This record gives sequence, C-alpha cells and structure tokens, in this order.
Amino acid sequence: MPIPPDLSPACRAEPTDLETVPEIDSADFDAVYFTGGYAGMYDFPDSEGLQRITREIYERGGIVASVCHGYCGLLNTTLSDGSYLVAGRKVTGFAWHEEVFARVDKLVPYNSEEEMKKRGARYEKATLPFVSYVVVDGNLVTGQNAGSAEETAKKVAALV
Repeated sequence: MPIPPDLSPACRAEPTDLETVPEIDSADFDAVYFTGGYAGMYDFPDSEGLQRITREIYERGGIVASVCHGYCGLLNTTLSDGSYLVAGRKVTGFAWHEEVFARVDKLVPYNSEEEMKKRGARYEKATLPFVSYVVVDGNLVTGQNAGSAEETAKKVAALV
C-alpha cells in the first residue's frame, strides 16, 4: 500500500529512516503512549530503551499512557530511586478475565494483571469485560482494553 503524499515528512519516513529507541532523546517528547496488542507482552517489558524514555518523561512531569496490553511496557519501568513506576499508582490494562473470555489465557506468556499487582500497582478494572475503562492517576493514564483507546487518547490530549 503506497504512503499517502499528503502526510508530513516524519509520517512518510521509511522504516530505515526512523530512529531506534536508544537514539531517542526523551526531551523531545511530552508524552509516551504504549499501544495495545499482544506483541507488547513480549516486546515492551524488557526494553531498557523504552524504560529509560518512560522514566525520563514521567519524572519531569510528562504524560505516561498505555492502553490494553500496552501497560506491559510499564511492568519493569523503575524510577531513579529504584521503585517501580506503577508502585502505589492506580492503573488498568487488559484484565485477566478478558484473557479468559477471549480464550487466550493458556496462550499468553503471563498474567499481566497479576504482574502489575506484584509490582505494587493498584490495579482497577471495569465490572464488565470489554467495555471502555480509563484510569488517570496524576500524569499516568491507562486504558483497560481496545474499547478504551479513544477515551484514553482524549484523556492524554487533555493533559498535554
């Protein structure tokens, strides 16, 4: 599929033109937004570059946001004092009962809801599965599932 010509040059960049995570200067950004999708369960938690960017943005008062499985990007992010970014903070993300209802609970590599709780997060979720649910705790904005993406983005935009 061709790239539309009316996109800005940054949006039209070929993948080879994009900066890699270690090269990114977090000072260029007011927010970081971890998108959903199961790949985030594998790619996000152990990315030291993403952890650095997230920590730097968060500690200078920028917005840290995630939706659905994107919150796995926050699992191992620590602050300068060594504490988990999510410790004591209200967060949400794809709930374990949603994994069960989607019949993927035996396929995912871990229970992300439980892993959040182990790191001291005050995990919240909607009573019903697959409905929009967003939690804002200061400059941390998290959405529970794909149905929460629009509301999460609007909350982030209001804070930036």
